[in-house]
Amino acid sequence: MNDPKNTNQDYFEIFAFGDSPEMADELLALVLSGKKTATVSVILENEKTPNIGDLSLVLDGCGNPACVIKTVALETVKFCNLTWDMVKLEGEDETFEEWRTGNIRYWTRDAAKRGYTFTEQTPITFERFEVVEIFNQ
Repeated sequence: MNDPKNTNQDYFEIFAFGDSPEMADELLALVLSGKKTATVSVILENEKTPNIGDLSLVLDGCGNPACVIKTVALETVKFCNLTWDMVKLEGEDETFEEWRTGNIRYWTRDAAKRGYTFTEQTPITFERFEVVEIFNQ
């Protein structure tokens, strides 16, 4: 893996979007184009919660540093209370129903891997971010 430029930075998280190399690259492209400015996540009881101002290092599908994002807004709501105005900022889908269907599939896979039960009542952390640094790829 390439070393990011700001190696002295303590990142809140180092991660790739999605759950496959292909999805990581697809979602990263949306981030780098400016179309994706938000993400949603399930934060389990034993996991760190992000804070406004946190910096995270985003990796591409091969695990290489691609960019740094800064958390600019956070809200936790039940899955059933997410709105189109919120999730359209993820830049991934054309309609709320398309987003909802894809995310139910994703969170069901995630729940099986991480050992929780996903329902309409599952708390979801909605995070808006901005790109603060892009690494040459």
